[in-house]
Parts: sequence; C-alpha cells; structure tokens
Amino acid sequence: MKAIGYRPASPLSAPDCFIELERDPPVPTAHDLLVSVRAVSVNPLDTKVRNGSVTVGNDVDILGWDVAGTVQDVGSAVTLFRPGDDVYYAGSFGRSGGNAELHVVDERIAGFKPASLTFTQAAALPLASLTAWELLFDRLGVIPGKLCNAGALLIIGGAGGVGSMLIQLARRLTGLEVIATASREVSRDWCLKLGAHHVIDHSKSMTEELAAMNAPPITYIAALNQTARHWDAISAIIAPQGKVGVITDHDTLDATPLKAKSVSLHWEMVFTRPLFATPDMIAQHKILNEVASLIDAGQLRTTVSKELRPLDAASLREAHALVEGGRVLGKIVLPGISSDTIGR
Repeated sequence: MKAIGYRPASPLSAPDCFIELERDPPVPTAHDLLVSVRAVSVNPLDTKVRNGSVTVGNDVDILGWDVAGTVQDVGSAVTLFRPGDDVYYAGSFGRSGGNAELHVVDERIAGFKPASLTFTQAAALPLASLTAWELLFDRLGVIPGKLCNAGALLIIGGAGGVGSMLIQLARRLTGLEVIATASREVSRDWCLKLGAHHVIDHSKSMTEELAAMNAPPITYIAALNQTARHWDAISAIIAPQGKVGVITDHDTLDATPLKAKSVSLHWEMVFTRPLFATPDMIAQHKILNEVASLIDAGQLRTTVSKELRPLDAASLREAHALVEGGRVLGKIVLPGISSDTIGR
C-alpha cells in the first residue's frame, strides 16, 4: 500500500520532512478494524509530532490522527462493526496514523460516520469532537442539559478545531453563556456563526474586555491556545471555585495562583483512553456516535474550512505550514490516497 511517512524532528524546510512510502498492508487483530482511508485532516498534534515537540513511539512513522473511511476487514474479537461500514475516528498516537491507503484502529475508539456528511466533512470532526466533549463533560464536569447549568464558559482560542466544536457543544447541549476569544474579524465571525454568545479579543486584556461587556462570573475556562501566555489572565478571570481545563503542552505550569480561589485544574489529552487501554475506552465509540447523531439531526456542523488535494508529500507540507501559521479556521482536510473523489 502507499503511505506518506515523515522524518522525526524535521522542520518544513527539510526536503524530506515527508516521504512517500510503499508498505505491506496492516493486518487487523483482536479488536482492530482495517479501514480503507477516504479522507484525513491535519491537527496541530501532527505538526508537533513532526517537528519533535511531542514525542511518540519509535515505530510511529506515519502521521494522521483524524480519519474517515470504510471498514474493509475486522479482527477476531470485533463486535461493533462489519466490513462495509463507514467510520470516523482519531485513533491513537501509540500507533501510526492514517496518512495511508489502509489503516488499523481499535473498534472501541471508532464511531459510525455521520450519514449526512461526506468523508471529507467527517474527517474534520473526530479528534476535535472527542477533545471538546471530554474536556467539557468528563473533565470540567458540566452536565448536559440546559436546565442543569449556570454561569459562563470562556473558550480561549475559539476558532481552532477544538474551539469550533466546543462552542457548538456548549451552546447546543448546556445552558452556559458561551464566550469565545478571537483576535481577527474573520475568526470572530466564525465563532459567532458557530453559536458563541459573545467574542472577546485575546490579543488585548481579556480582563478588561470581560469587564467592558459586563460578563457574568466565569465559572469555566477552556484554555486551548497559548495557555502560558494567558495564564495570569486566566488566574485572575476564573471565578472562585471555578474550573480550568487545559489541552496545551508545557514544560511547567504553576497552579499555585489558583489556590486562593479553590479553583480546580483539569488536563485533557484525547489519547489517554487508548494509550492506557482504560476500562472505559469504549466511551470514545459512544461519544463519536452521539456526535454523529447530533450532526445528522442538524444540531452540530462540520468545521472544514479548507480542502487540499491530493494526499501526497507536497500537500501535507502545505497543510502543516498553514496549521503552524496559527491562522486556520476550523480544520484542513485531504482526500485519501486512493480516493478518486473527495468524499461521497
């Protein structure tokens, strides 16, 4: 099969940062699905693994942790899917990614693709949806249901992939007042269209921006971008006994400023469940199916903002450059290597 590999710790200026490979097809075992990849999207995680700022196993030489495709074969223990099913998933960075014709994934972290979406549209969703859902409901402990929630959620970095899904989930499934941050007019408009009640500018003083709009107490903060830069403001803004959720990478993060307010700090890492094979790993299968149902019911929307083709070394280089530039709205998606169309 064909695949696009990468050179670990390589800058985009390196001529061989992406490499076109020929590999034997993977063989599904136990709970594995063998998936014919129809589309993939590029996440900040892909760029961090490629440039060496996030470390994965030595046997991971293919990126791509957002996949939509069709099940071609199944392992001996599979019960949730059968060949011919259309699926979408983020996978695990304990295994090589989906920038290949064929990919294997544990069935317990895959969901049925939203029926109303093309493969391209679906590939934008898994990693961001799982991260946003787990952060909001599993880590911050918000209870789904509009009558169950009071207060406000501040989403720092609302126009990115995770922020785009978090705005929608919080607005559609909770009674929280949703305040997103964005520093450009185009990203501000994007956040408002996705359902944010208000948008403030994180390039300015967020404390002053919130005061000027007479915001309610900020009981939850989702720190999705440049957390270290915003940490002093986060510590000042969060309400007493509030909750702060973080997804960004740090060498250190001093939680001491949160003590006086009895504020709790919560980490979200979307691959925790598959990496540690937690007893509740199947929760990701259930979350993706719930997201698919919400998509098909018209309550959530895909967040594709740009499509590149074909899936080759040159297009991946372009996608990584755009993501590293930090100005992408939503997600960038590419068709699968063997796709003769972008989705269906």
